[in-house]
Amino acid sequence: MINGLDDIQKVGKENMTKSIESFGAVSKGLQTIAVETADYTKKAYEEGAAHLERLMGTKSLEGAFEAQSTYLKSSYESAVSQANRMGELYLGLAKEAMKPFEGYFPAK
Repeated sequence: MINGLDDIQKVGKENMTKSIESFGAVSKGLQTIAVETADYTKKAYEEGAAHLERLMGTKSLEGAFEAQSTYLKSSYESAVSQANRMGELYLGLAKEAMKPFEGYFPAK
């Protein structure tokens, strides 16, 4: 009976250790995502402000259309790139969070 209790305590301790490792990975991943989001937001704001200055400085309607289309194209490309980056970060977060539990699930 005592041996069974020791085994239960050992498994409980191992599970707690793995959970703490997983929570640490999630915390680190979320911090990375938050920093990436803040950096992208700052960059997008700065680019938008610079675009507005260029747009205000145009002398013709044609120049305004050209500036606007250039800005929209670069903004779209930047947003797609950021979406891909965020997807990679979330995928990495999920992998790292599950790494401590890899032995619990059978491989297929």
